[in-house]
Amino acid sequence: MTIRNWVKFFFTALLIGGIVTGILGLIVRWEFFSQYLSAGEYMEFLSAFLWMIFLGFTMSVVAQMGFFAYLTVHQFGVNLFKSLTLWNWVQLLIIAVVIFDLVFFRFKLTAGETGRTILYLTLLFSLLAVSIVTAYFKAKWTKKHTLISALFFMIVITTLEWLPALMVRSGNIDTWVTILLFPLLAVNAYQILMLPKYNRQSDEDKAKLDARRQARKSNTAKTAKTAKAK
Repeated sequence: MTIRNWVKFFFTALLIGGIVTGILGLIVRWEFFSQYLSAGEYMEFLSAFLWMIFLGFTMSVVAQMGFFAYLTVHQFGVNLFKSLTLWNWVQLLIIAVVIFDLVFFRFKLTAGETGRTILYLTLLFSLLAVSIVTAYFKAKWTKKHTLISALFFMIVITTLEWLPALMVRSGNIDTWVTILLFPLLAVNAYQILMLPKYNRQSDEDKAKLDARRQARKSNTAKTAKTAKAK
């Protein structure tokens, strides 16, 4: 990927993370934001909203680091197992382990906390639903064998990026677990779906650059030949 396209890729992902977190923060933490509006403290409201956007920028950077780490892991897995089919089976196993870990260890669902159970099941459903839809379009727009890899990235890597929030056991953790999941999902979906587009654009830009260089060389050679003839 060329530097120009990487910059576009990076800042678009950054904006997605900021916008999603800002909007979701307003919805999930409306009681917190509404107190500023009711008191007429508009600058405080704006400061809190900008802080949420900045948090989204941070989550976007985390997601981008995770994405490029995944690309390395994926290539390493293919080389290690010598077969894409075998590596896909390994990825499916890891996906199953991660989902099991989320349900029985990280979420710690209990019958006595019905509201919390519903919340975390909703978050799990959102994670799986977005991952499946993203993987479907990834396979449709590129190649069918990318389905499992896209699922692995969306479920496993997103969960690893989400894990620091899940491991906190104090404060208003349910709110932050909810807010931090969706910018990760949005940015990761964008990255895995749009990367081929930026790669193609980079190839086209390189081809145009090479064509211009060849044209300059040809013009220079013609000029030198004409001057020599005179």
